[in-house]
Amino acid sequence: MARQISFLIILTGITGIDSITTVSKVSVKAGGSISIPCLYEAQYTRNVKYLCKGYYWKSCSYAIKTTQGNMKKYSISDDKEKRIFNVSIGDLMDSDAYYWCAVEISNWGDTGTYFQLSVTSGTPSLYVDHQFKTSTGQSITIKCSHSYSGQNKWCRLGGSCVTKSSGSIDGSSVIISESENFFTVTMSGLKPENSGWYFCVRGDVQMPVHLTVNTGDNTKTTTVSNEDPSTVYQPIIISLSVLILLVMVTLLIWFLFKRHVNRRVPSIAETDEDEITYTVVSHVRKKSSEVQATDEDVVYSNVSQQKQSL
Repeated sequence: MARQISFLIILTGITGIDSITTVSKVSVKAGGSISIPCLYEAQYTRNVKYLCKGYYWKSCSYAIKTTQGNMKKYSISDDKEKRIFNVSIGDLMDSDAYYWCAVEISNWGDTGTYFQLSVTSGTPSLYVDHQFKTSTGQSITIKCSHSYSGQNKWCRLGGSCVTKSSGSIDGSSVIISESENFFTVTMSGLKPENSGWYFCVRGDVQMPVHLTVNTGDNTKTTTVSNEDPSTVYQPIIISLSVLILLVMVTLLIWFLFKRHVNRRVPSIAETDEDEITYTVVSHVRKKSSEVQATDEDVVYSNVSQQKQSL
């Protein structure tokens, strides 16, 4: 019994049993790209995540890690709130067949979960037109095209599956309709919390699909509550700052103009009394007996300086 428990502990550390959840087999077209979601446990929220390439876990090699920037062929992102990291692989070729979603664990063996890519030059055996879907209402229909027989399923990553013609997942109703070369999945009663990763299933092949649900007032409320307050009020702050600046500039111009006018036109009250000169001009008519000095009248002026009476 002790050996069995030890073996299970070792196996869990090697293969990542119940530590990371992802799809197992995806059919892809050569030259195209694919996004793979990797759901992990809460205990690994702060750990480094990475994509490892190779058939065997012990000998697989790093393709990309969350501690490095995205590359032309690989990209990776980690949503710590939903505990999902997504890896994208582009320019697909035959050698892109075996990968592992992995998490680094200090002082212990890393944990990883394997998935396979079936690369084909023709039409994939199971595919959707777009992996990322957005619902602006309470319902959405997704078309899963296929080229061979098998059971149809619609599942939520890390959650339940609908295997019959109808069912429900996390409160939303699901209807699966079968056609000759595809089946459609209609989800209704959607809410923002239904956003996340799902996948079509046909036989042993899966195709992951990410669904974003935006429904009316609920979406607006969620969007506002998640925004940074400084971002929400930034336009108002900028407008007020510009208005205050304009008022200050206007007041400064008015003050300078007034000061300039006062300097050029001093008032009488501000003038020194001693600097004011009054001139009294009087005309004296000449007498007939006086001898004319000239042919013109002589004008005499008495000039006196008087102080202004206030």
